[in-house]
Amino acid sequence: MLDGAMARTRYTHPRPPHLSTLPGAAVRAVLSEGYSAEDLRHDVLAGLVVGIVALPLSMALAIAVGVPPQHGLYTAIVSGVVVPLLGGSRFQVTGPTAAFIVILAPILVRHGLGGLLIAGAMAGVLLLAMGLFRLGRLIQFIPHPVTTGFTAGIGTVIGVLQLKDLLGLRPTRNPDHFAERVWSFVQARHTVALPEIAIGALTLAMLIGIPRLTKRVPAPLIALPVAALAAWAAHQLMAGFDVATIGSRFVTVVDGVEVHGIPRQPPLPALPWHLGQGFPLRLSTIRTLFPPAIAIALLGAIESLLSAVVADGMKQTKHDPDAELLALGVGNLVCPFFGGIACTGAIARTATGIRYGSRSPFATVTHALVVLVAVLSLAPLISWLPMASLAALLVMVAWNMAEAKHFFHIVRVAPKSDVAVLLVCYALTVVFDMVVAVTAGMILAAFLFMRRMAEVASVQLVSDEHPSLKVKLPREVMLYEVNGPLFFGAAEAAMDAFRAIGARPKVLILNLSAVPAMDVTGLVALESVLARLRQQGVLCIVAGMRPQPLSVLQKGGVKEEPGRLQIVPSLDDAANAALAHLGLRPPVPEPPLAQPV
Repeated sequence: MLDGAMARTRYTHPRPPHLSTLPGAAVRAVLSEGYSAEDLRHDVLAGLVVGIVALPLSMALAIAVGVPPQHGLYTAIVSGVVVPLLGGSRFQVTGPTAAFIVILAPILVRHGLGGLLIAGAMAGVLLLAMGLFRLGRLIQFIPHPVTTGFTAGIGTVIGVLQLKDLLGLRPTRNPDHFAERVWSFVQARHTVALPEIAIGALTLAMLIGIPRLTKRVPAPLIALPVAALAAWAAHQLMAGFDVATIGSRFVTVVDGVEVHGIPRQPPLPALPWHLGQGFPLRLSTIRTLFPPAIAIALLGAIESLLSAVVADGMKQTKHDPDAELLALGVGNLVCPFFGGIACTGAIARTATGIRYGSRSPFATVTHALVVLVAVLSLAPLISWLPMASLAALLVMVAWNMAEAKHFFHIVRVAPKSDVAVLLVCYALTVVFDMVVAVTAGMILAAFLFMRRMAEVASVQLVSDEHPSLKVKLPREVMLYEVNGPLFFGAAEAAMDAFRAIGARPKVLILNLSAVPAMDVTGLVALESVLARLRQQGVLCIVAGMRPQPLSVLQKGGVKEEPGRLQIVPSLDDAANAALAHLGLRPPVPEPPLAQPV
């Protein structure tokens, strides 16, 4: 009784609202439900916390890519306003993310800042097209081992690359491939600096320890300023104690004046191909940057939609993936014209906003405004942040991104085929890049899926006492059942069973009621069976075909032939047709006994 009541309660629980696919759907949905001053207060407080978290993270991610830190801040500001106001997720926080590092860093090495920004804009166009063609839900077809493999691989690459600033290494070259870059670190091992190691270790210890003491205050808000003060104090008290900072590493010329650190100005409009060393905007340029743009768009779509799914799970809402891709496309198209690099949904920042009370996209907009205010008012102080501290922050991001515990859990419990996909994607991401890993992983997963479906599809001989039959079939009639889809991976193996037919029957019933789908390979395999039976003079009765296989059969020109092929709707009809063909009458059912009055 209690269980039934609980089941009814779950069934009648209102479903989360489904957002419209038009731009601005999330904002309109929030406003239509009634947006109060209390909601605004919660959004402002959540946006303040997320903005504080995003400030150092945006700079660290830009530095990891290889561009000056202000480009990461500009990305957080522009995308943090554009995407949430146009998107389909209520809680998504958009900005630069760690996953992009392994894609954007090689583009910067090969094509410079201008090429990097153009590739981001091209990715925006591709994301716009994905949203307009409603491809958002196709992301769910990417297998979990593929996403876990390349995500763990990206985390590994990011974490290892932070050794440069954590150890104070000064390599003589900056190759674009992971293995060559690690080798350059090994060659520069004699440049290790103990002050950098000390500040990096202090920051890392605080980033690990503070959340264990309290989760009310974001750990970077305490760890980074304390590390900066410690580095300054050690520099004043100890001779020779010197660490690289944002101000000492990056120098920007603004109106003819050198500015150490980040410029004290908002993101200003500029043509992306004129920034940095400049990059010629020609058809050959578009052709050269098209493969990297596809990689940016693919990774951006995957990470953003995964982040939106996480947000839905935390708040029991429902996002529109096509609207989110549309907004993400606009964000990536606009950001390069303000000096911003590629952007996508940030899972950690989105979860932080939800934990601190975010209720609408206005929290994300607030986070962007907080970053903007910090750029305009705190730029001189930000320049004192040590590079080793930002590297330690990225090590924590990489560790959380890799999800080592979850990775090894899958290795232990998953089927061997899934483990193979996981390890292949991980290895290819580390050795090559994410595009190669996802492509190979999807191909391998597709082949393994086809093999499983081929194992599921089967043809078996059924005895004359089939539970669905009301009559007993004579020995001249054989009944075969086909189970599972007849597609190109399974049709031949399934139809091989007919080659083992021993005594030649007069009638063969082929029950296809358990075949949900059939493709042209299945059609060809079935036609070969029908042709063999026709040559042997055996009547084939096909029973119980579902709409899709029946449609394929009709389009293939397979028609009924008297004495050769007959298509009937049910297994009982097939049995009656077989008896009629043999000149036997099906038994007449006895009338029910009269019930006493």
